[in-house]
Amino acid sequence: MTAVKVGLCGASMALAAYAQRFRVLEVQQTFYEPPREATLRRWRASVPPGFEFTVKAWQLITHEARSPTYRRLRTPLSDEERAQVGGFRWTPVVARAWDTTVRCAAVLEASAVLLQCPASFQPTEVAVARLRTFLARAPRPDGVRLLWEPRGAWPDDLVRELCAELDLTHAADPFVRPSLTPLAYYRLHGVTGARHVYTDDELDRLAAMVGAGPAYVMFNNLPRAADAARFGRRLAEGVVAGDGAGYTEHADAATTAEVT
Repeated sequence: MTAVKVGLCGASMALAAYAQRFRVLEVQQTFYEPPREATLRRWRASVPPGFEFTVKAWQLITHEARSPTYRRLRTPLSDEERAQVGGFRWTPVVARAWDTTVRCAAVLEASAVLLQCPASFQPTEVAVARLRTFLARAPRPDGVRLLWEPRGAWPDDLVRELCAELDLTHAADPFVRPSLTPLAYYRLHGVTGARHVYTDDELDRLAAMVGAGPAYVMFNNLPRAADAARFGRRLAEGVVAGDGAGYTEHADAATTAEVT
């Protein structure tokens, strides 16, 4: 892969216009309510052959029904089904949700599926056992990387152990913690919240953290398109952090995050 790939979590613009500026997109709709296959096929057809999608797994897999994100769920769930979702419980409803996620990834020809956990998914013995069971039973599509974003106080040693054991790529916000796998998948949620605009100094620090890669740098704050474009330009120009922490110049960054 290209050393550092820059994109957004959610396009925030027409997909055809997005594909002229960036080469990778993390699809968010698959988390809230997976789109119809015809919609996914239209998205795939509207971008160039080399364009890359990653998809966020359906919330029924990772988030319990009390999560506020379920307000955007349109699929009806019975009370019995609502008790079976989230936390990597291997139940019939979660198995169906995984099958739906995998089908979405296949139609989009996605390179990766993101398993983002809520902060309530803590590193308990029960949680770890559920994660192991889920990944042992869930069919893993060929050639599709699984990304795991634990939130909260997950010890580094445990994250490394699980990523190695279960063949996961660690997704993290680099301003909170570093990625602990050889391939980093960074999701930037905003230092002070979703409306945060990254300063030039913060982008320089980010470049130093990313180094020569390999890494994905995916902006998830509200002003993400402008921040990602600024970061892509800084990579292409070989800007270094002001504190002297250097990083390898990215000769191909302009082809990874094309900006206008």
